[in-house]
Amino acid sequence: MIQLTNVSVIKNKKTILKNVSWHVEKGEHWSILGLNGSGKTTLLNVLNGYLHPTTGQVEVFHQLFGKTYLPDLRKRIGLVSASLQQQIQPFESVLSIVLSGKFASIGLWESVEKSDIQLAEHYMELLQCNHLQDKEYGTLSQGERQKVLIARALMAQPELLIFDEPCNGLDIIMREHLLDLINDLSMQKECPTMIYVTHHVEEVLPCFSHTLLLKNGEVFDQGLSEFLFTEDILSTFYDRPVSIQKEQDRTWLALKEIVQHN
Repeated sequence: MIQLTNVSVIKNKKTILKNVSWHVEKGEHWSILGLNGSGKTTLLNVLNGYLHPTTGQVEVFHQLFGKTYLPDLRKRIGLVSASLQQQIQPFESVLSIVLSGKFASIGLWESVEKSDIQLAEHYMELLQCNHLQDKEYGTLSQGERQKVLIARALMAQPELLIFDEPCNGLDIIMREHLLDLINDLSMQKECPTMIYVTHHVEEVLPCFSHTLLLKNGEVFDQGLSEFLFTEDILSTFYDRPVSIQKEQDRTWLALKEIVQHN
């Protein structure tokens, strides 16, 4: 699905990504974990073809960037991100927003068929937002908007679905509700390969069996989440001693108090 080989991105003489190599197989669900400024957004922009690496090689769906028509490739990737929210007009109806996902467009400009509406209703029901289909986007809560955007992303029946910090701005109850829906989605037969980007380790669900730890633009570590989410590894990763607790097959993290020696 994804093959990055020694990818670096340099902007204004500043290295944002450095020699990132990463391989994702079809059906694997990955989290990308890193603090603010670690390069997560830049990595997503590279994956979607919005940003060309300074050096290195990018392949998605076995298509080599530089020899691929990117608009067609992007139609095979579903993206749920805050930047997309800002582009949607507040007066658009939820149903039209979800339908627009079929055409990867902002706004619905194409004619739709009955089967398209049925598919949209299927995904809205799956995301528990079917009752909102006639509502205007501007009247929705942050959590409702995220559910609508996930349904929109699924409309194109993508092979790769990327969540870019989808729980930002949500209270704990809405966050857990949204994570439950993502977990339910992972168990659907038609579920695409999923990438979940976050800086909160507790948001990494059990379905995200693999994790890429990104630190200062470099791969700190990668592999099975259960082997990476240890006190030793995460303490080194965050440059702070941390304690972890396992609850409901998820990892919950707390910073340990730093003892000052006189």
